[in-house]
Amino acid sequence: MAISLKNNKHTANRVRSRLRRQARGRKKIEGSPERPRLVVSRSAKHITVQVVDDTVGKTLAYASTMESDLRGFDGDKTAKAKRVGELVAERAKAAGIDGVVFDRAGNKYHGRVAALADGARSGGLTF
Repeated sequence: MAISLKNNKHTANRVRSRLRRQARGRKKIEGSPERPRLVVSRSAKHITVQVVDDTVGKTLAYASTMESDLRGFDGDKTAKAKRVGELVAERAKAAGIDGVVFDRAGNKYHGRVAALADGARSGGLTF
């Protein structure tokens, strides 16, 4: 898996820095069938997470704040992120997955990303 940093000529410095951190992490993190990769994608409004098996390049479980049942969920974005973590843990357990490798994609382990990880742990996934 290669991430090109040369195509980001007109991106903001903070985005370029996040992509560099993401590339550094992806050199070390790889999902296997026994422990797939839990990938976090964060935007200003929403957060999505998917469990990916890198050997076949297939998504095994997915959850997002853009789903219809979470759109009506009351609470701030951090509470929604925790609920997304619980939801993806539930779906991963249904797919037969107990342990994952956490890939924060260059984001700081703070706030919504940390809440998502806590929700996934409380749902039964081990990191």
